[in-house]
Amino acid sequence: MARWLEELRGHADKNIVIMLIANKCDLGSLRAVPVEDAQEFAERENLFFMETSALQSTNVEGAFMTVLTEIYKIISKNTLIAAPGADYGKSQSLKGTRIVVPGQDSDSGGNSGGCCMSS
Repeated sequence: MARWLEELRGHADKNIVIMLIANKCDLGSLRAVPVEDAQEFAERENLFFMETSALQSTNVEGAFMTVLTEIYKIISKNTLIAAPGADYGKSQSLKGTRIVVPGQDSDSGGNSGGCCMSS
């Protein structure tokens, strides 16, 4: 994992959003990596982390929403930085954009840490 992550970061844009997903959490008895180890790795590497199960539809939508929300935050921030002093009240690039993530308070701004864990 560490080598793949190093290659990814070496060849991708610096603003890439990376999430470590442990799939098949419904098969706990066949677990190859303890959840604590995966969580520690994700925290150490500043990755988002979530366990999912496509079979039981556990956290699948949440994983996509987390990644999309973080991408949106980066793009919005870069748009603001790219045109300092611009009148954003009239900006077409930010007009009408709002992301509401199910299960999160709309005023909280989403996840602020480098890791999210849902069980």
